[in-house]
Amino acid sequence: MLIRDFVPSDAQKIVEILKANQQYGHPELDGPEAMLRVHKCPAAEFLVAEEDMQVVGFIRGVYDGSRAVIHIASVQPEYQRRGIGKALVLEIAKRFKERGATSLMVTVPGEADFWRKLSFRVTTRIMTAYPIELLIQRLEEEVKKAAPARQEEA
Repeated sequence: MLIRDFVPSDAQKIVEILKANQQYGHPELDGPEAMLRVHKCPAAEFLVAEEDMQVVGFIRGVYDGSRAVIHIASVQPEYQRRGIGKALVLEIAKRFKERGATSLMVTVPGEADFWRKLSFRVTTRIMTAYPIELLIQRLEEEVKKAAPARQEEA
């Protein structure tokens, strides 16, 4: 098995892996264009696992100078339970540690047993605002409503 950095030609195979694991609900977040943006992001680590010259898994996350977070990991179903997921987590953890991380978090869509076996524990609640446009619209309305009240206080 080879763990290496993502290259753009990996994108289609990763989409296939995501679909096979029912993890491809939002192409704008996890599709090829998003992968290219992640690939260019200096805070991101985006790794793939190869067996027999074929991409069989991947992992991606970010380190912001304080916290390291794995956002998604996936292994082709027929290659699961062979240590590939663990190898991907090990490599990304090493890379984040080299960059200064002292802990590692993971966002877990669905079942968490794999992560528990690796010593991760539930410590926080992750909330999502999706799509971000709705959040911005709602906040702009709320801020606008609050503006007259702030002016009256002054």
